[in-house]
Amino acid sequence: MRIAVIGCGLRTPLLVHGVARSGLGITNLRLYDIDSHRAEMMAFFGAAIARDSPLKVEAAASIDEAARDSSFVISGIRVGGIHCRARDERLAMENGFAGQETTGPAGFAMALRTVPVAIKQAKIIEAVAPGAWIVNFTNPAGLVTQAITTHTGARVVGVCDTPAELFFRIALALGAAPGDVECDYFGLNHLGWVKAVRVRGKDVTGPLLSDEAAIRRLYPARLFHPEMIRAQRLIPTEYLFYYYNQRTAAENQRRAAVTRAEELEVLNQRVLAEMEAGLANRETDAALAAYRTYLNRRNASYMRLEGSGESAFAVDDVDWDPFEGATGYHRIAVEAIRGLTSREPARVVLNTKNGAAIPELAPDDIVEVPCLAVTPDIHPITVGPMPDVVRGLVLSVKTFERLAIRAAVERSRSLAALALFCNPIVADWEAACRFVDALIEDDPFHFRDFTAGNATPVGFA
Repeated sequence: MRIAVIGCGLRTPLLVHGVARSGLGITNLRLYDIDSHRAEMMAFFGAAIARDSPLKVEAAASIDEAARDSSFVISGIRVGGIHCRARDERLAMENGFAGQETTGPAGFAMALRTVPVAIKQAKIIEAVAPGAWIVNFTNPAGLVTQAITTHTGARVVGVCDTPAELFFRIALALGAAPGDVECDYFGLNHLGWVKAVRVRGKDVTGPLLSDEAAIRRLYPARLFHPEMIRAQRLIPTEYLFYYYNQRTAAENQRRAAVTRAEELEVLNQRVLAEMEAGLANRETDAALAAYRTYLNRRNASYMRLEGSGESAFAVDDVDWDPFEGATGYHRIAVEAIRGLTSREPARVVLNTKNGAAIPELAPDDIVEVPCLAVTPDIHPITVGPMPDVVRGLVLSVKTFERLAIRAAVERSRSLAALALFCNPIVADWEAACRFVDALIEDDPFHFRDFTAGNATPVGFA
């Protein structure tokens, strides 16, 4: 079985590790990036990581070459690179919002850049690898998966490790083995909640919600007040912080005078320089050690800036092996592929067509719910009606996603302003217009052809 990877970001070595040790009989992994040198470098380190397996890792010169005859194409692109992410987050902060790559104004900016490219690439994959599954890592993952579903005939599923990470933390907080814990989960990508927890079939939701110390252990930083979680009787994923505590997140960034992306840009430059040196000297061990250190600092500082104003450069070093972590994108992707190539269904939370899983949403809406992945398809599990306390938020964000996709495809400034206005983090017409105009002015390369356009509010029904 052949798999392609489109976009060789700094998670690529982890992905190679997961594929090489999957036991799925994958023989060929082809890597493509618009930066051909980056693809060659990741292929070099990937080959070292996979050296004890039958997996052959190689760079491809084009998307066509990478994807042709592949069974799965894993997409993890970042249009404009980390520099554009940093610019998005800085622009959001300058306009009074927290800068975050998948939510609010910065996530919106990333979506506008990414959607046209993701659709174009999906059409290429559809042509050269008919029937292949696109496993979408590209952020904002739910919105991009929705765009590909709406505008192409490609088979696509979105992957995110946020739900699995929360489930793992719930198991740790309960002192239970992860395999003994089952969580009822629903929502959209980076907008999801656990509404019930069972350990070996016994409902333990009540005792968990009544344990304040256990609730605080569920998150990588001090994010949510336990009283709020108990009042909702829902356990939110960490990204709800940007909806529930937007002012706090923005204020912590302002106090630190930096955004997460700006810190990551420095960390990325450092580790890439060390990997470049390893490539030049044909030495892998030192470069992979530096890569592990990078991942550990990145993971250990996750949400610390927004949650408490703590810099990534201030957290203590940890000595974990991130390749052997219990969760991660690479593990979710492998589980999805395992199910889709087997008659034994794999239960995994994925971003896929809703069907009847959440009755308030349309069948073709992309939702994030537990699914049974089993050849040849993905079957979302019915999770029932959404609780009143979050229904409006989910419907608002889905309306925003639909309009943002239209704005990106139609290159409409008016639709862009309308979409951002409908985003519940913004909810202010003048603020939405100011941000859109600032984005177009600041990034003429990606947004030079945006026009006044038509702002008919389609999709509010």
